[in-house]
Amino acid sequence: MSYKKAEDILPIEVIELIQKYIDGQCIYIPKKDENKLSWGSNTSTKETLKIRNKNIYKDYLAGMKIKAIAEKYFLSMKSIERIVLQEKRAVLERN
Repeated sequence: MSYKKAEDILPIEVIELIQKYIDGQCIYIPKKDENKLSWGSNTSTKETLKIRNKNIYKDYLAGMKIKAIAEKYFLSMKSIERIVLQEKRAVLERN
């Protein structure tokens, strides 16, 4: 996120009104709900994690121990357990 100078984009009347509430400080103006994007929609991270989690579950089904999976994917054992549980639930929902 980059900062914009209020003087460059807002009418002086709006700036003066805002100054009544917050003078000389930074303020964050959130996006409108209809303009918000879901997490991961700008990158391929969401898809990458989905593939990784499926591979973790395949390793688990192949008999690999939780500790070994955690070391392979550089995650905690608790994270692996959570991913395995999520993937199990997803499989059950599809069936």
